[in-house]
Amino acid sequence: MVKTNQSESHFLSLIVPAYKQAGFIVRNIKRLKRELDQIRYDYEIVVVVDGFVDDTFEKLKKAQIEKVRVLFYPENRGKSYAIRLGMQKAKGDYIMFIDSGMEIHPNGISMLLEHMEWYQADVIVGSKRHRASLVKYNWQRKILSYGYYYFVKLLFGIEVTDTQAGIKIFKKKVINKVLPRVVEKRFAGDLELLVVAKSLGFNRIYEAPIKLDYNLGGLSSAAALTAIKGIFLDTLAIYYRKNVLGYYLQVHKRTIEPNGFRSYSFHSSGST
Repeated sequence: MVKTNQSESHFLSLIVPAYKQAGFIVRNIKRLKRELDQIRYDYEIVVVVDGFVDDTFEKLKKAQIEKVRVLFYPENRGKSYAIRLGMQKAKGDYIMFIDSGMEIHPNGISMLLEHMEWYQADVIVGSKRHRASLVKYNWQRKILSYGYYYFVKLLFGIEVTDTQAGIKIFKKKVINKVLPRVVEKRFAGDLELLVVAKSLGFNRIYEAPIKLDYNLGGLSSAAALTAIKGIFLDTLAIYYRKNVLGYYLQVHKRTIEPNGFRSYSFHSSGST
């Protein structure tokens, strides 16, 4: 993508949840920054360190990467929680998140932004099932992904074909309405954001292609089985809140701020 003068019409906040990423985080954030330097909007990168389990924060602090803010707290609370906190603290009128592991190629950032403008969308979802996507993942992952797609379609009637790929972008006005209503902390947070947005009338939700290189470990691993069970149970919980309790249509003013929460900005004088 050819770089143009940065527009003042939008400001992008890119949320990057990070858990046990000390060995890769600086390299990956620099890679994301190179991609963001090519877009036509100003931006910030908001890294959310999900628990003090390694020296991810120390590596970022030493690197002092411009336009990066780091949010951190002591206890691991899960990816969905980290994304919610990042969204809550984001400054942009466009709010995007991407997984920190770089399984999704960062050129998806500009792709989703272009789709956001083209469709005048409320939400753009990166999808590995988009006909233009380039994906590489094993057959176990494919079976699980297709099974989950049909499960979600049966429960919610959502037309999005891939709710779980770790890159999405929202308008700030959508996040302002959706965020106080979401509950999920670990496994099905992506789906809940989309379910709540659609329940509140934000129907301009479209998909964009991504480049994905991801291989799931053997399904016999305890971690994989725990994740499958967690996703299934959390999805049923979303269905219950939506269709039995009517929870998502109620007025909520929830915000989150974990114990020991701090932030650090590398383009300013330091921690706040």
